[in-house]
Amino acid sequence: MDKRQFLKGVVGLSMSSPLFKNISKWTAEIAHLSPIEVAKDEDFWARIRSGYRLKSEYINLENGYYCFVPQETLEHFIHHARRVNYEGSWYMRTVQGQNKDHMATLLADVMHAGHDEVVVTRNTTESLDIVISGYDWKPGDEAVYAVHDYGAMRNQFKFMAHRFGMVNKVVQVPIHPKSDAEIVETYEKAITDKTRLLMICHLINITGHILPVRKICDMAHARGVDVMVDGAHAFGHIVFDINDLGCDYYGSSLHKWMSVPLGAGLLYVKKGKAKDIWPVFASWSGDPGNIKNLNHTGTHPVHTDLAIANAVEYYNLIGAERKEARLRYLQNYWTDQVREYPGIQVNTPTDRHRSCAIANVGIKGMEPAEMAQRLLKEHRIWTVAINESGVQGCRITPNVYTTTKELDQFVIALKTLAG
Repeated sequence: MDKRQFLKGVVGLSMSSPLFKNISKWTAEIAHLSPIEVAKDEDFWARIRSGYRLKSEYINLENGYYCFVPQETLEHFIHHARRVNYEGSWYMRTVQGQNKDHMATLLADVMHAGHDEVVVTRNTTESLDIVISGYDWKPGDEAVYAVHDYGAMRNQFKFMAHRFGMVNKVVQVPIHPKSDAEIVETYEKAITDKTRLLMICHLINITGHILPVRKICDMAHARGVDVMVDGAHAFGHIVFDINDLGCDYYGSSLHKWMSVPLGAGLLYVKKGKAKDIWPVFASWSGDPGNIKNLNHTGTHPVHTDLAIANAVEYYNLIGAERKEARLRYLQNYWTDQVREYPGIQVNTPTDRHRSCAIANVGIKGMEPAEMAQRLLKEHRIWTVAINESGVQGCRITPNVYTTTKELDQFVIALKTLAG
């Protein structure tokens, strides 16, 4: 079998799929509308919802952990598993690397990165821990991160401190900032002449707060500090150009908002920076400047990699701007109804540009665990309790299949619990 023919078959498989053909037709019908207008078109999003298999036992408002995939992407994923199993070691020894490189290229195009700046990993934790553990830390070197950053990365920094004697500085980002300058200043105050690396979130996972990444990067670079961005909840969620962010390293999980089956992530390393990072595992590559030098993990489930092409196509068919507008509309739809309601505390910035799909809400005087339990048992709504880093409440993460009627039920449930 010709390698190029196999690759063509993989990435072109979805072109004949019923759902993908339907989405093309549906988007053509609303092409004259702006993303904001489409965001309010419940008929269009009901059509998108028809491509998902949803449990009837509860309303799922916890897509932030894992956004399960639409049925067409799932069927492609199963097809890839069968195909790889059919080809066996022939596939692994011939076209595996070529196909994985192509998936990385597709991801790079989504974020407007260079094709030699992105590799496919398994998740954000792996991506960012590659950078954290790969730094040539010396005793007394400093890193800066925030208390609300994801625990896996915070623990990796602590491990580096224990192993190499480097020092971690931890800051607290305000939940309701007055300005971008206040956020930038929060990080800047922690930087010293010994600071080498600053980690920030693109979207804070527990509150949905979108940080002013470019302004933070410009400040840090002026002080000679590299910036690593946790984009676990940004890729496939909000539209961005990695060049506009100006960061040195970026990691994301594709099983979240890009809706790739479990087991895929990405790592971006700005051109020229890969040589400065020690690989976690020794690579076949002899070129330390090649980003693939950081990406050797041995044999892994390659059929998951192939599903990236189908997920990216699905994302592009819906339209990145349309998806972002819909997700922001859904969040504002319910938060606008409860922000001023007695007994309810919204732990997400009010300014529209500082959040998208993700928001956090608490009931005053009620523990988050009890709130989540009661939402499920009494109102059949599935969420996740957050009680850390000064944030108390439940994280609410609707997805493109979520309806405003479901959010109406959620608003009623919140007001009932608050009352």
